[in-house]
Amino acid sequence: METTNNTSVAGYLSRRKEIRMEMDVADHIGAQQFNLIMCGVLAWGFLVNALMVTYLTEPLFDMLQGVRPIVLIIGYLVLGIGGVVLSAKSDNPWLSFLGFNMLVLPMGVLLCLLLPTIPVVIVNKALILTGIVTATMVVLGVTFPQLFLGIGRTLFVALLAGLVAEVVATLLLGYRGAAFDWFFVLIFSGYIGYDIAKSQAYPKTVDNAVDCALDIYIDIINLFIRLLSILNRRS
Repeated sequence: METTNNTSVAGYLSRRKEIRMEMDVADHIGAQQFNLIMCGVLAWGFLVNALMVTYLTEPLFDMLQGVRPIVLIIGYLVLGIGGVVLSAKSDNPWLSFLGFNMLVLPMGVLLCLLLPTIPVVIVNKALILTGIVTATMVVLGVTFPQLFLGIGRTLFVALLAGLVAEVVATLLLGYRGAAFDWFFVLIFSGYIGYDIAKSQAYPKTVDNAVDCALDIYIDIINLFIRLLSILNRRS
């Protein structure tokens, strides 16, 4: 059931991206303004996460003592998926920004719980590598947009197949090796280039800028978490 729901949500979001491409909108803005808004929303998300990790880690640990993991997982999924769907469905930039923050907050909680268990030097290496990979894929996405736009469906299918395979391998075989982490590093790196190329093809509106920022935020934060897992395991 969970896999079916994830597939349904992913399929819905994929269709929304196509609808976004075909919209004939009157509230166009300039390309430079579009990219500034997109980068500003991204910066806001990462700033919120950084502030949460810096100032809320200890209070969150105390607050969540005794809370069942299943409750945290359900809350994370409800807020995160709800935020993604709200942003994708809405044509109002403020509602899309609300959806963006609904994803940023539970992701910040996850980082607050995860990062203190990992040495600071490894976290810093993961941040640097994430920055290098992201910058590289942004340049490639802008330079070769048609190449990345042509692999969107392949990335989508590979992502779904990888998620299902990882769940099966973990639950049935108890496998938690690095193979899946490396696989998803490649997938999310490709998605950064794809979503950058896609963002430049969308009609230039404020709502699309926010929606594109959410797409790229998901790519980068997942890339960071997978790199963190690889580096921590190797250490």
